[in-house]
Amino acid sequence: MVLTRELVQADIDTLPEDYKTKDIDMLIKRYVKAKADASPLRPYVLTEQQFHRIYYYVSLEQIKGAEERMRFIDQNLLFSDWWHTDGLIRFVTDLDFNKALSYAERYVRSDDPFIRRWGYVMFISKLGRGHADELLPLMADHDHYYVQMGEAWLIAELAIFEPEKVYQWMPGNKLSYSINGKAIQKICDSYRISDEWKGKFKGLRPGLKELT
Repeated sequence: MVLTRELVQADIDTLPEDYKTKDIDMLIKRYVKAKADASPLRPYVLTEQQFHRIYYYVSLEQIKGAEERMRFIDQNLLFSDWWHTDGLIRFVTDLDFNKALSYAERYVRSDDPFIRRWGYVMFISKLGRGHADELLPLMADHDHYYVQMGEAWLIAELAIFEPEKVYQWMPGNKLSYSINGKAIQKICDSYRISDEWKGKFKGLRPGLKELT
């Protein structure tokens, strides 16, 4: 089965006018079961949003092995918003950390803000757990909102497992308060971080504001 633009659009047209993500996911399951080739959709994923999720998920669900999945993503950095970058996290969770880091070091320097965001959010799983020493140096003063949110999300995730390291790093990280403040808010919103640590991170806010 080959997923041409016309075939997939015809399937989408059969969905309710106000179709939801779950409706698209039902199509994806059917295509994966049929071992469909989604490659003909590639030229359209940046210009016709309805094909984006289908192209990635149908392809990645059929690829065995984290390295092969990561290679596919690296060859298809056709990101158009934060939603799609975040949706790929689960496909790389079993990747070797050092290999993942080598990709991320390149991604966070990209001109494309959503590729930069991917360089951070790809570690928001067991992939990044216990690697604060290696991941905190990746943080940089990006000014794009969704990149900042990706950084804040990762900082908060690292604080779940290594709060002391994140706490000691934050005052001297030289990032704008826009990033540090978002990270502290996410830390305070997390149900996996103790009230004691939340209080300590809140206590950093005045000093961090003065530095910016």
